[in-house]
Amino acid sequence: MILTVTLNTAMDLTYRVPALTPHASHRVTQVIERPGGKGLNVARVLAALGHETVATGFAGGATGAVLREQLAATPVRDELVETAGPTRRTVAIVDTASGDTTQLNEPGPTVTAAEWTVFRTRFTALLDGATAVALCGSLPPGIHVGAYAELVRLARTAGVPVLLDTSGEPLRRGIAARPDLVKPNADELAQLTGTRDPLRATREARGRGARTVVSSLGPDGLLAATPGGLWRAAPPAAVKGNPTGAGDSAVAGLLSGLADDAPWPDRLSRAVALSAATVLSPVAGEFDPTAYEELLPRVKVTEEPDRP
Repeated sequence: MILTVTLNTAMDLTYRVPALTPHASHRVTQVIERPGGKGLNVARVLAALGHETVATGFAGGATGAVLREQLAATPVRDELVETAGPTRRTVAIVDTASGDTTQLNEPGPTVTAAEWTVFRTRFTALLDGATAVALCGSLPPGIHVGAYAELVRLARTAGVPVLLDTSGEPLRRGIAARPDLVKPNADELAQLTGTRDPLRATREARGRGARTVVSSLGPDGLLAATPGGLWRAAPPAAVKGNPTGAGDSAVAGLLSGLADDAPWPDRLSRAVALSAATVLSPVAGEFDPTAYEELLPRVKVTEEPDRP
């Protein structure tokens, strides 16, 4: 079983408009609503790939009730903890003419100390039987900034491989707790290390405590600094579409490879192909299965000299 953690779940709304113009009214041509937050996106992709997946984190209020109702229609097992405050919403506005997406994210409910204690107890129990755990996304108000570091240490004590995908100070503190893998994008990596050189930043991030660092290079694919060497993985060609959730699909690919004990080239191929297939999907945060199968054997993975 793969366990995903989403402390700041959301109901994701996607609005498609012919063209997005500031200060103007728009006629929406399509509305899509689904459970979201990075960890739930990861869980949904893993379940679609055939992995047994459990989702925990927080959900509350009327929005949280809708989220859980929709999650119940998926193969993902719901182990979310109830909060008094309402689950947030996110809005993605897709300009169908240009393919660009504008994202609006609410902050989320304030989680109480008692609610955090309930979650921590549930998380610890769920680690028993987990083959891997993913800690994903932002922290809602009320959660202390070292929360991910605390959860990384709990997973390591239980002997469960842990992946961390967050940003800012939670990433800085979390990586010091020595997770097995972190997956920052270019901006998150630059904020962490102070450099925008991908190779230098990836190496430096690994030196801060993570066993492996897989850096997202956007349309150029992934750069991975692993205990066994340095790898680059790139899609066969640039893809255009809605990038919402593409990074989460990459995390799912990495976890899928971990669960199957696949070699690093296979893990990275899955991650890149799933990410590109998510960009090509008409629904934000979901992947196009046909595109995934077509892209998977065409991902280019190269091992590079790991020199300073």
